[in-house]
Amino acid sequence: MNKFLLKALVLTSVNVAVFANAQFRTRNRMDKLEDFDEQKFSWGFYLNGNRLDYRIVLNPTYGMKDNQNLVTSKDSYSFGAGLIAKWRLNDYLDVRIEPGLQFAQRQLTFNTQSNDFYAGGSLTNPPFMPIPLQEKDKVREVKSTLVDIPVMLELHGQRWYNSRPYVAAGVNYIVNLQSNASSTDDNMQGIFRSTTHNFAWSAEMGIQFYFNKFKLTPGIRGTFFMNNEKVADNATTPPYWAAAVSTLQTRAIMFVLKFE
Repeated sequence: MNKFLLKALVLTSVNVAVFANAQFRTRNRMDKLEDFDEQKFSWGFYLNGNRLDYRIVLNPTYGMKDNQNLVTSKDSYSFGAGLIAKWRLNDYLDVRIEPGLQFAQRQLTFNTQSNDFYAGGSLTNPPFMPIPLQEKDKVREVKSTLVDIPVMLELHGQRWYNSRPYVAAGVNYIVNLQSNASSTDDNMQGIFRSTTHNFAWSAEMGIQFYFNKFKLTPGIRGTFFMNNEKVADNATTPPYWAAAVSTLQTRAIMFVLKFE
């Protein structure tokens, strides 16, 4: 998603919140959807804008030179959507499952031509045949289509007129449909590979607003991968790409709009 769409989502949420606040300050107005949160199960959907980047731990031999990082990541903005299933435990706790589809495109830059120094090999690093890196070889556009299945425990406060704050935390199972993990080609052919099956943890906070027909929830969520997403290049590939990275993990900050 481009920055314009992300800004549009933020402005929409702010406008709704301002409008809701103006209404909820009236002490003699009637509470809306009074029995909504008494349901054992409830359903909805959400839209979200994302800011994603990578947390990178570099290989000290191939990924760094004189304390300079040879691999860098450029963050990106994207979007997603999903469904909401909520199970009420008590007046203050709910369990939420929110399967969704997230789209992302990030950029990794490998300024690793200096690794030619290790071409002769050593006791710990095998020899390799150096190649001149062109600009197209240094940049990898990493496209991802993520099936995200978070399971979260939500703790919320009491309603104040037609609003209610909440915090939530949980774990995610995430499938990357564009991981290229099973591809026999690698960075030598311009294909960056990552893991298909991933696990993450998430934390979220926001405010729930009650209207006549639905509940609107703007919130901020952080999702952080726990496993290493890197898939090693083939043994015959020079150490300009995957070998320069020890650990690669996605980090995402999401602005979420939920409708229930």
